[in-house]
Amino acid sequence: MRIIFMGTPDFAVPALEALHAAAHEIVCVYTQPPRPAGRGKKLQPSPIQKVAEQLGIEVRHPTSLKSAEAQAEFAALGADVAVVAAYGLILPQPVLDAPRLGCLNIHASILPRWRGAAPIHRAILAGDEVTGVTIMQMEAGLDTGPMLATVRTPIDAKTTGELTEELAEIGAQLMVGTLRDLAIHKPVAQDDSAATYAPKIDKAEARIDWTRSAEEIERLPRGLAPFPGAWFELEGERVKLLRAELAQGSGVPGEVLDEDFAIACGSGAIRPVRLQRAGKPAMDRADFLRGRTVAKGTILS
Repeated sequence: MRIIFMGTPDFAVPALEALHAAAHEIVCVYTQPPRPAGRGKKLQPSPIQKVAEQLGIEVRHPTSLKSAEAQAEFAALGADVAVVAAYGLILPQPVLDAPRLGCLNIHASILPRWRGAAPIHRAILAGDEVTGVTIMQMEAGLDTGPMLATVRTPIDAKTTGELTEELAEIGAQLMVGTLRDLAIHKPVAQDDSAATYAPKIDKAEARIDWTRSAEEIERLPRGLAPFPGAWFELEGERVKLLRAELAQGSGVPGEVLDEDFAIACGSGAIRPVRLQRAGKPAMDRADFLRGRTVAKGTILS
């Protein structure tokens, strides 16, 4: 097929590579414009732009697709289908309608659960046991289009980073298979009454609220890893909580319950497994406690 690929972050890379390896004709890649990054704040191309250039594919990075000119340029490519994976721009109706077979999206959830910007984070934070990838025919609504294919996978104790890598690979292979057998994939309408929304992660969510349950707090560092990360204050010092486990005990929320760093939550308790002090490398709890004593009865904030 003649494919326009639209994506930006690392999550989209396996799909682009898989479609290229499957001998589709990728006529153009659309991605977000280069952004300032690093110490020098130099403009850096997106992961997708880097891969597309390595593969010799034309790259476009408009700031918007709302203008008639941008839409005409898109339509002029004469694509059979557009494949979208975490692109980051809203596609106006003329863009959705331009490819012969429309636009297909690789969405990292089992739709209609977790429509929106942060489905992987929200699935972990909510305590979902299973997530997956849905191939969806795009329409004007936010992740509301009919579904063509779904694959499920257990979440277990994975972080957002780990699950993102897994779902990216699943999504890539699922899209290749869907395009290969497109004629037998009948669109299935989503049940809007079962929909949930996955808003973008706010940095304010990263600070641990010790009044939450131990189960919620255990999930927080996994759901916010690698970015923005979960953190608390210990006597005025910010400490990142990278991994935690459920523990026995109860007390005032944020109270250190024993010499092995069990911490009381709103209900139950957790014990840090891995932490990171500001400007220091990540370390296991035992190493952390060797470097800084945390007395029983200390209140964390």
